[in-house]
Amino acid sequence: MTDQTYPPTEGLRRLDRLVGTWKVSGRAAGTVTYEWLNDYFLLQRVDLEHDGHLIKGIEIIGHSRPFGEGPSADIHSRYYGGDGSTLDYVYEIEGDTLTIWGGERGSPAYYRGTFDGDSVTGAWVYPGGGGYESTMTRAS
Repeated sequence: MTDQTYPPTEGLRRLDRLVGTWKVSGRAAGTVTYEWLNDYFLLQRVDLEHDGHLIKGIEIIGHSRPFGEGPSADIHSRYYGGDGSTLDYVYEIEGDTLTIWGGERGSPAYYRGTFDGDSVTGAWVYPGGGGYESTMTRAS
């Protein structure tokens, strides 16, 4: 194991745009809150209703860094749902575009949204259809 530290990456720092509480509208409605856990991990708290189902959970977002290795190229996350589910994602922000890949980069399941001031408008895309549009508006 190495004790070498690495500074937070530029890609990780771009996620700072998400920090705060957001009101979500569309087929999924409720709130999500992002806060820095430290300089390396972003914590998301989820409290949504989607198609009549309550979705509550937390997600921890940051670079993977196994024992003795440097940080991963991608920004990974794991969501822990109140129903016992665990879901993995890859996050990226390029310019004003937020992409959240389901599982791994390039997955056919993804969210893509565009920042416009204090809102992000986009859609989840699922293989075979069934995706949905949503808007996040900054509440604080």
